[in-house]
Amino acid sequence: MAIPLSYNIRNLIVRKTTTLMTAAGIAMTVAVLLAVLGLVSGLESAFNSSGDPSHVLVMRKGGNSELTSLLTQQQFQIMKIFPGILVAPDGQPMASIEMVSVINLPNVENPDGSNVTLRGLSMKGVQMRKIKIVSGRMFQTGQREVTVGKATAKRFPNLQLGKQVKFGRGLWTVVGIMDGGGTSVDSEIFGDGPTVAADFNRPDTYSSALLAATDEIAANALMRSLEADRRLNVTVMSEKDYFASLTDSAKPVQFLGFFVCIIMAVGSCFAAMNTMYAAVARRAKEVGTLRILGFNRGSILLSFFLESVLLSLLGGIIACIIVLPLNGITTGIGSFTTFSETSFNFRIGPDVMAVGLVFSIILGALGGLLPARQAANKEILTALRET
Repeated sequence: MAIPLSYNIRNLIVRKTTTLMTAAGIAMTVAVLLAVLGLVSGLESAFNSSGDPSHVLVMRKGGNSELTSLLTQQQFQIMKIFPGILVAPDGQPMASIEMVSVINLPNVENPDGSNVTLRGLSMKGVQMRKIKIVSGRMFQTGQREVTVGKATAKRFPNLQLGKQVKFGRGLWTVVGIMDGGGTSVDSEIFGDGPTVAADFNRPDTYSSALLAATDEIAANALMRSLEADRRLNVTVMSEKDYFASLTDSAKPVQFLGFFVCIIMAVGSCFAAMNTMYAAVARRAKEVGTLRILGFNRGSILLSFFLESVLLSLLGGIIACIIVLPLNGITTGIGSFTTFSETSFNFRIGPDVMAVGLVFSIILGALGGLLPARQAANKEILTALRET
């Protein structure tokens, strides 16, 4: 015969002070885990949604980042004529040679500044990306103008619409704010390719080239052709794969967060265990009475075990409530690959909260098993004699 679940709920309510204190300790542990998962999920979402599988990114041989890559105009002119590249309505191939650099600007969290990705590109490059202008307009060819990603505009006060920002050889005017739909575009600054290159004294040497193939099959064939051409001596990958590789920047944060969570989880398990041991000691006569009423050892073990799980689940629910306001908040993280800050939004979705609740249940199960076993193993007469 099983003990009703209402019995456990009533006991948790009666011991509300102890219940809330233990649940709060568990909630802090789960909240740290949820915050880390939300950060990693947001960063992965930004990079995984970036890039198009039919777009081909070309960098120098052995290059793993646009920032450290060098590509000449001569190489670009050769690759533009390869078969499989999509042709624009004006008859020109959808290809863009781009210069990528970083500039240091103060942000809302660090007055000393952090690096932002500056991308000089052609209008073809703009057309190849899914961009919506939120306010203002796109930069004009040949002008010292920039259009800024919306996430970057939020974090860097100097990149507001209408302001001027100094980099290269002078001042550049922010003429527009763009929305890249949660992609890496939201973390970048766009400017006219030749003008940006001239400012950085790189009129012929750019960073990479982006080519739009007619479809994914054509993109794979184009990649093989480009890598096989000895005149180019380049590394080629799909734009999608390139951005997927950048998620490595989240791994140090993920490791540190999980490490802290493990340490806190040990403490939370002991807190739940201590609470349940105290409950067993206080309710010894109840245990004896339950045995007299016909409840067997297994029912008592299960009852106390479920009570510990319910206690931890309450902590998990509190953690979800604490962390939920972080959802959608814009933050940034530096990358050792791009040497710049990637801005993104915390993502505390149902999947993240589900992980947190499962984690809290595991904490309760680990912390409640031994006390539940102790309660189940009490002899009837011994339990009734305890005060």
